[in-house]
Amino acid sequence: QVQLVESGGGLVQAGGSLRLSCAASGRTFSTLTMGWFRQAPGEERTFVAGINRSGGIAKYADSVKGRFTISRDNAKNTVHLQMNSLKAEDTAVYSCAASSLMTVLSTGGAYSYWGQGTQLTVSS
Repeated sequence: QVQLVESGGGLVQAGGSLRLSCAASGRTFSTLTMGWFRQAPGEERTFVAGINRSGGIAKYADSVKGRFTISRDNAKNTVHLQMNSLKAEDTAVYSCAASSLMTVLSTGGAYSYWGQGTQLTVSS
């Protein structure tokens, strides 16, 4: 069983930056592929970014490419999402997810473990 706890959400102005973090426990972190998803009110959950076990491969949704960066620290069992040039449409609950698969996939069904989420609100 894997436990995931997100932190770092909050209120930020458009154009600003914020970093989300996700702390994992319960399993060797370096055996997990990690992802970030988001869900805005009234919308479905969508993939934001994912990173493979070693951190050498990252994948992004088109909507965040060039603005968001996912990274991981296997020594500290954490994954981060650095978000720059934030827009109002980035407002959502952001959730961290973990997968036992080696490949970084953008479908939520590939991830077995989920955090509770952290709210990001971007004011325009």
